[in-house]
Amino acid sequence: MIWWISVWLSFLVLILVLEFPSPSWVKINIDGAARGYPGLVACGSIFRGSMEEFIGVFSTFLDVQTSLVAEFYGVIYALEEAQKLGLTNVWLECDSTLVCAAFSTRKNVL
Repeated sequence: MIWWISVWLSFLVLILVLEFPSPSWVKINIDGAARGYPGLVACGSIFRGSMEEFIGVFSTFLDVQTSLVAEFYGVIYALEEAQKLGLTNVWLECDSTLVCAAFSTRKNVL
């Protein structure tokens, strides 16, 4: 199942595709947030199966850092939780372009 959503952002239309993982895969949505720069930060994620069934969730406080640090720790903690749950096929989804670039290229993105 695919849903198409159009979002207007100052003369630019973004098409977002929300997809569900294949059977036997688990989708992990990750996010980190900061109050200030640097400021108090936290990260968390939700684990869902291929039929959108709830598998698990976590969140954690990370002290005073930046939002980018929170996003990276979100990925690290999500992968650690996936390993604890015995998940081998995971699909990570994150809203930070720097974090996505860091995991999809061999170049230094920072």
